[in-house]
Amino acid sequence: MGSYLLKRILIAIPTLIAISMVIYLVLALAPGDPLGELANSPSITPEIRENIRRVLGLDQPIHIRYVKWATAFITGNMGYSFVNPVQVSQLILQRLPTTLWVVGSAYLVSVLIAFPLGILSALKRHSWLDNLITTFAFAGFSIPPFFTGLIFIIFFSVWLGWLPSIYDSTLVITDLGGFVTQAKQSILPIAVLALFQTAVLMRYIRAAVIEQLNMDYVRTAYAKGLSGWQVMTRHILRNALVPVVTLIALDVPAVFTGALVTEQVFRVPGIGSLLIDSIVRSDTPVVMAITFIYAILIVLFNLLADILYGVLDPRIRYS
Repeated sequence: MGSYLLKRILIAIPTLIAISMVIYLVLALAPGDPLGELANSPSITPEIRENIRRVLGLDQPIHIRYVKWATAFITGNMGYSFVNPVQVSQLILQRLPTTLWVVGSAYLVSVLIAFPLGILSALKRHSWLDNLITTFAFAGFSIPPFFTGLIFIIFFSVWLGWLPSIYDSTLVITDLGGFVTQAKQSILPIAVLALFQTAVLMRYIRAAVIEQLNMDYVRTAYAKGLSGWQVMTRHILRNALVPVVTLIALDVPAVFTGALVTEQVFRVPGIGSLLIDSIVRSDTPVVMAITFIYAILIVLFNLLADILYGVLDPRIRYS
């Protein structure tokens, strides 16, 4: 295991370096001026603009800028935003709690719903219950989240008036009433995200369980007198989770980077909306930091998934 982890880490390092170089090059060559807002200000003279560009290092060759950025990123310095006079890390930390609350809660809800429904659908396959769950799953991942969000807003906010359609980022929770308000304004974005993610996970879990139900070891377990619950929990689930782990491991990093579309629909001030705003305003340091952090999380959770393979299936050996 130790040598395997060392090999994966040694492979991950050049992979992340290559990813960072590609991202930096694309953003550096992308259209748009990072100082565009300053350029439109009549109070900023060309001399001042050039001084600002020199201070930010935008007058240097791209390879020198990349080396400086990468060196600073390793030490935890993500630089300063071109639009807001604060550190990029501070901007991300300001948005991270909201993203973890909304997107993290949605993912947790989807996992808790998808597993029992997926298993039930597999055990009752071709029945009316399986058809009902399958219809729900197809509808869940066929309808785009932005359209689902608009439907929820029209129905629950406009027609019924039960829930707010806009997320209030200035809300401060000081009592039970504040917590209730926070919960109410989080219901719609969490429901939209959970609906889509539940549908995706449920189909994977159903397919994985059905594949295991036809295996010889399952028939042997039943022949030995084990109950259906014992066969499911001790044997089927352990093997069925192997492919599902990959899907979950690849989805978890999205919890940290936010839901781009849903955050825009409900005006949730998370990292996803920060990324969209930064792209529109050509705020390169913020875009670079968020995208590279996402790449790091993808690599780390892939490594975690490989480790979990050995835990779930002892037949897997690392070399």
